[in-house]
Amino acid sequence: MRIAFISDIHGNFTALQAVLADIKSQKVDRLICLGDVATLGPQPREVLAALQALDCTFIKGNHDSAVLNPEEAAHYEITSHLIPDLIWCREQLTESHLELIQSFLSKYELTFPNGVSVLSFHGSPLSSTDLLQSTTPKEVMEKYFEGQTATVFIGGHSHIQMYRRMGDKLILNSGSVGNAFEYAFTPGLIPSLLPWAEYAILSQSGSSLDVDLRRVYYDTDALIQEVQKSGLPGSAWWLRQFQK
Repeated sequence: MRIAFISDIHGNFTALQAVLADIKSQKVDRLICLGDVATLGPQPREVLAALQALDCTFIKGNHDSAVLNPEEAAHYEITSHLIPDLIWCREQLTESHLELIQSFLSKYELTFPNGVSVLSFHGSPLSSTDLLQSTTPKEVMEKYFEGQTATVFIGGHSHIQMYRRMGDKLILNSGSVGNAFEYAFTPGLIPSLLPWAEYAILSQSGSSLDVDLRRVYYDTDALIQEVQKSGLPGSAWWLRQFQK
């Protein structure tokens, strides 16, 4: 069995197209989306239309919750200067799109035929806003995973791919399809984006599990053109993320 995990598309249909083409070439059996699908980027409608056409299990990210309830954006840790983009993205979506987002799960567990169990979430098993990084102290990580019985854990939210062992647990991050960060997010600073989209494939290999953290280049110039013509309130902020 081969399962692909995508996360943090953030309205970047240009990157999503490249990832879905790569996933097709990898002949996976299932697709799981770890959340944050439509907000911030210039192509929310296109992203939701593509996702609706997929046989996919969806996890709800903090941006997904916020786009359903913009008045509670601060609760879901949406930075104040991004709220106009959040509202703009919601205005682009149809009731069908919003119903799809409403149906997203908080987390999802599956077991491979060889008995390896995998728990999927957005931020952590406890909350979509928890940030797990390679530098997160062990004692903090232990609080997030206390009482969890799965063997492998995979989330998104940080926009940085991760492979981290914690005792007998394996903690993974699939990275970001639409906003792959060069450095860990720092409040108050504009992120620097990498020129590729990221996702992960987990596949059974005998009694163990193979982990493939994949990177797919996409046409960033085409995305920049989409941002420029979109009418997205935060277009200037968005474009600065590609400047070196």
